[in-house]
Amino acid sequence: MAFSPELRDHVLELLEPLGPVTARPMFGGAGFFLDGTMFVLLTRSDVLYLRTDEETRSAFEAAGMGPFRPRPGKSFVMPYHEAPPEAMEDPDAMQEWAELAWQAARRGRRRKESRARGRKKSHASKEKSS
Repeated sequence: MAFSPELRDHVLELLEPLGPVTARPMFGGAGFFLDGTMFVLLTRSDVLYLRTDEETRSAFEAAGMGPFRPRPGKSFVMPYHEAPPEAMEDPDAMQEWAELAWQAARRGRRRKESRARGRKKSHASKEKSS
């Protein structure tokens, strides 16, 4: 089953105030990107998830929103939590939640870039010592 293009378009409208958000097909669903970084996920079963991290996860949990489990029945979870129902209907509510997701995605991108720089430095120092 594939996601609903109408829902994808609705989500793009809700996210529009954040900037030029784009949607790309991913695993039967869609990923939503801003500045090349994914921060929202629409599953093939039309469930919307927003990016979380250690700083934002508690807000989603307090709202009763669960994590994304790509394999139901397994303990593995991805760093995304379901979007609260009110965010799907109220653009102002979506902006609050989407901003949390965007900030979490940006922090994740900075950590990833930092690790990559560390690996490059480590690799360069090994080459010099050879």
